[in-house]
Amino acid sequence: MEVPLYQGFVLAVTIMREAVDEFRRFQRDKEVNSQLYSKLTVRGKVQVKSSDIQVGDLIIVEKNQRIPSDMVFLRTSEKAGSCFIRTDQLDGETDWKLKVAVSCTQRLPALGDLFSINAYVYAQKPQLDIHSFEGTFTREDSDPPVHESLSIENTLWASTVVASGTVIGVVIYTGKETRSVMNTSNPKNKVGLLDLELNQLTKALFLALVALSVVMVTLQGFAGPWYRSLFRFLLLFSYIIPISLRVNLDMGKAAYGWMIMKDENIPGTVVRTSTIPEELGRLVYLLTDKTGTLTQNEMVFKRLHLGTVSYGMDTMDEIQNHLVNAYAQTQCQAGGSSTASTPPRKAQSSAPKVRRSVSSRVHEAVKAVALCHNVTPVYEARGTAGETEVAEADQDFSDDNRTYQASSPDEVALVRWTESVGLTLVSRDLTSMQLRTPGGQILTYCILQTFPFTSESKRMGVIVRDESTAEITFYMKGADVAMASIVQYNDWLEEECGNMAREGLRTLVVAKRALTEEQYQDFESRYNQAKLSLHDRTLKVAAVVESLEREMELLCLTGVEDQLQADVRPTLEMLRNAGIKIWMLTGDKLETATCIAKSSHLVSRTQDTHVFRPVTSRGEAHLELNAFRRKHDCALVISGDSLEVCLKYYEHEFVELACQCPAVVCCRCSPTQKAHIVKLLQQHTGRRTCAIGDGGNDVSMIQAADCGIGIEGKEGRQASLAADFSITRFKHVGRLLMVHGRSSYKRSAALGQFVMHRGLIISTMQAVFSSVFYFASVPLYQGFLMVGYATVYTMFPVFSLVLDQDVKPEMAMLYPELYKDLTKGRSLSFKTFLVWVLVSIYQGGILMFGALVLFESEFVHVVAISFTALVLTELLMVALTVRTWHWLMVVAELLSLGCYMASLAFLNEYFDVAFITTVTFVWKVSVITVVSCLPLYVLKYLKRKLSPPSYSKLSS
Repeated sequence: MEVPLYQGFVLAVTIMREAVDEFRRFQRDKEVNSQLYSKLTVRGKVQVKSSDIQVGDLIIVEKNQRIPSDMVFLRTSEKAGSCFIRTDQLDGETDWKLKVAVSCTQRLPALGDLFSINAYVYAQKPQLDIHSFEGTFTREDSDPPVHESLSIENTLWASTVVASGTVIGVVIYTGKETRSVMNTSNPKNKVGLLDLELNQLTKALFLALVALSVVMVTLQGFAGPWYRSLFRFLLLFSYIIPISLRVNLDMGKAAYGWMIMKDENIPGTVVRTSTIPEELGRLVYLLTDKTGTLTQNEMVFKRLHLGTVSYGMDTMDEIQNHLVNAYAQTQCQAGGSSTASTPPRKAQSSAPKVRRSVSSRVHEAVKAVALCHNVTPVYEARGTAGETEVAEADQDFSDDNRTYQASSPDEVALVRWTESVGLTLVSRDLTSMQLRTPGGQILTYCILQTFPFTSESKRMGVIVRDESTAEITFYMKGADVAMASIVQYNDWLEEECGNMAREGLRTLVVAKRALTEEQYQDFESRYNQAKLSLHDRTLKVAAVVESLEREMELLCLTGVEDQLQADVRPTLEMLRNAGIKIWMLTGDKLETATCIAKSSHLVSRTQDTHVFRPVTSRGEAHLELNAFRRKHDCALVISGDSLEVCLKYYEHEFVELACQCPAVVCCRCSPTQKAHIVKLLQQHTGRRTCAIGDGGNDVSMIQAADCGIGIEGKEGRQASLAADFSITRFKHVGRLLMVHGRSSYKRSAALGQFVMHRGLIISTMQAVFSSVFYFASVPLYQGFLMVGYATVYTMFPVFSLVLDQDVKPEMAMLYPELYKDLTKGRSLSFKTFLVWVLVSIYQGGILMFGALVLFESEFVHVVAISFTALVLTELLMVALTVRTWHWLMVVAELLSLGCYMASLAFLNEYFDVAFITTVTFVWKVSVITVVSCLPLYVLKYLKRKLSPPSYSKLSS
């Protein structure tokens, strides 16, 4: 009965390990579902858990609080009736999105009036697209009923964060119907490649078990009830199947996880899935998010270029002086309306003309940067969504209390920079904005039109009227590829854009065009007419705007840096040297992704970058693929839309070409696209993939990959909680893979093969024993001997292999090239398996034949000699396998040997105590043990001398 009992023990250990993992997942889900929100009812506010929110509920969400479900935006505490939300967990973009409350409910005097009206919301059925929504808000208690159309700007999707004010929304989708959940793939049960390989070897061992049993019955001559003998042989040789392998591996994986979490060099690392730590040592593709993963998500202004002169961070005082001079000159020309701050005319006339010209150019450039954006300054204010009338006296409008909100972090960086040089954005609403000059003067501008940035136009613009001069100016900024054909001829823009891009800066070209009142009125008429068109509205509106985008005056070129996380460059270089191909999948813009790829050295300075031209048809995709095929050692940059077209028509060809690239950048990727790319790599290459990210939009990718790593960062803990491994910094990936991944794989491979060897050697001895005794199906060892052999006598030394290491951690980090050998799977293969099979057959044969033929004729003495030699051989084989000794390994060896020696006094049923205390027993056991082990030690020594492994060359 020892075999069924042992199988039950194995199942119990495995079930316990799975239960622990499930309980941890349950706790994480409970933590998320237990978050409290304020629900508005007729009786006032009540607290509800996020899991109890239902469709139709009115939910209040405070600033910096995550939205629990998909809602229609009804009301805000902001006076403008709008607010910003952060969508980093949904689409991966750090840009803040402007949302507008339903005007009907925003105009209600008080919060409680929401229950005094009779209204309902019609919403389309749940959709996957996060960028569109169709619905209507109908108020039936008015005459006539009010119908207000709802679009994407009136929605608040789940997993986004309120960035300004307090909002109230009516829930329209919950649970699996929310956009964020629909864009998240279902998690899969991940199985490591090592487990799959061991399963294949176990199948081979099962076939060997059946074959050996059939051979034994055949040699018996199928005498008598041969089928009974067959089943008896199957039981006798069942130790060929390594039943204890599962337990040893699971315990080993738990130990690896504990070592990872206790590593002081990667603090805060959490192992959330204990089944695949060795996967970290087999990775070929690493798919990473950009914002918050490679970068800090903090934009810093770095450069202003005017064509003839360039200003960096160290020349900000000079720009400020130019602004002071320019505004002083402007006030003087205005006729001295501000006499207190107007310098004497004599001082003005004595200033060099060149300096006045430079000051004027700097002034125009900085003013354009300060006006052309969608940034809103925000001051801390009191009040809730029901108290919209907040007096200015209750607010602090000081510079220290001001923060900026925008749909793009680089726009915030630009506005902060203009503030640092003296031109400050003081206030802004939908129709006007105010700037404060270095001298304290307030300039008011009326916003006539705003043209938002789109991925198609790659530019944004604004038309403003200066209230003091009535001048109308059209300002525009955008990517150099979009602005080059719009601005007047120049000979410096292309070169300087290239220089800044090589420095990893995100560049924006800024231009302007002065408009007369007649020109603007004509434009406004045509623009409004185009916006009312029922057919081809988008094209007609774009055509009208493009009529203004001609021969614009080039003002400046700006450079903004998205600061990388610490040690990103050396970490990426280490991963490349380790043979890992890195793909960056981001929801950000193409230009931004390309800049970060270069600045992070994801794409090395010596490599070219092929930007995949936007394609919409099969023919265009074919032409572009052919163009890309002619490139060599070239990084690929492609947008999500073009990727979809290529995968639709040329999936195999595209993946084959992309896999040959040193690096791939996919921009404008949706969460589902990220997961799809991971699955494509798995299907077409069969190699192991790892996905790393920090936002909710990365969850699908992380769950689809063979190994998922989450980073706890500014975008919350969604990715971290869904991942197999959680880290605090991207730089920790290097040690996680090079050290812990390597060790986990090497140790698990050695442990697995040794456990199989332990079963094979005793099965070989049983086969020899049965053959000698006329193929009798009689067990060689019975009762406690078999249980003790697999547990007390050999378990500790075998399990101590989880402490073994072939190279020191410092060496593994210094020479990441060693990691390449792991991806070849040489530590565990059919070749190494056959070597262990031959070793087992040799040792089993020597132990059994030595005890039977050479020395003893009494069966009890044969059992004592062979079993003792078997235990000693296993202990010596562990010592032969170890590459770096740990003090616990020595303790395990001595403890097992001591346990066996002590148990001999109590095993009277199996051993003759009088015989085992004789010198004859000792020397016979010693000779058999030496003959079984010494040749293997000699072979190991010769192999290390003649063909040493790569790690031994380094350590020597």
